[in-house]
Amino acid sequence: MGFIGWIIVGIIAGFIAEKVTDSNHGLLTNLVVGLIGAFVGGFIAGKFGIHFVNNAFLDTTIIATLGAILVLFVYQKVRS
Repeated sequence: MGFIGWIIVGIIAGFIAEKVTDSNHGLLTNLVVGLIGAFVGGFIAGKFGIHFVNNAFLDTTIIATLGAILVLFVYQKVRS
């Protein structure tokens, strides 16, 4: 997946994570959270051999979204 693909996945994952965790962020923050979530989710999925579907874009988006939700959840718990 190229650079533009990672940006698209980051924005989508950050947006979904924002809605799931009831946060309120802008587009740039969603992108950053989504990209960090992609690294976190990818690391965890790689360690446990987790694979959802055979479509690389969809698989990456799901893993990045779950990672972004985890990042926002931990951030909210640490901040409060």
